[in-house]
Amino acid sequence: MENLIQNQLMSAAVQLEQQLDSEINRLDAMTGDDLEKLREQRLKEMKKQQLQRQEWKNNGHGEYTELADEKEFFEVSKKSANIVCHFYRDSTPRCKIVDMHLKVLATKHIEAKFCKVNVEKCPFLTQRLRIKVIPSIALVKDSKTKDYIVGFTDLGNCDDFSTEMLEWRIAQSGAINYAGDLLTPPDQTKQKRTNLFEQHKRTIRDGYDSDSDLDLDD
Repeated sequence: MENLIQNQLMSAAVQLEQQLDSEINRLDAMTGDDLEKLREQRLKEMKKQQLQRQEWKNNGHGEYTELADEKEFFEVSKKSANIVCHFYRDSTPRCKIVDMHLKVLATKHIEAKFCKVNVEKCPFLTQRLRIKVIPSIALVKDSKTKDYIVGFTDLGNCDDFSTEMLEWRIAQSGAINYAGDLLTPPDQTKQKRTNLFEQHKRTIRDGYDSDSDLDLDD
């Protein structure tokens, strides 16, 4: 196991070194005009990103808010391409759990509008989107409902799921940007890493135990 880990680390280091060498060679081959064009292109991209972020903020992105009624929901859907909308009821305790996680994700994923709707105040919208289980999260992209997170079934079917788990599930719809592996839930990834670490510790510990059985007097 120890040799396997060392080989994996060595392979990753070699690949990183090759990538760095390739990038250095590319930069060395550039002329002054090439570097200036690269700089101008990067500045344009940064300005475009800044304008986009400002537009998102103007539309209420970056915070988790409650929508008053159906009219406000449809107004939001016209302004925001990506919407994560929690349908809740005050009498449902699990809705508080969803609130806690969405508040965190709203500040992290400014590219999407995070909001919530009280089903008792918006019966028409609730019926139109076929919301039957509370809590439910509607994931809207380009004014079309792409997906639903119904209850906690997709989140490990438990109340103590992680914010990363909900983030991963929301990302399945394309409503938010996600840098991780969409095929593997983050909780499973963490568990694999923990198991690998524990196996490595046991291997080392077993090695020490074997040495302790040696007769040092011989």
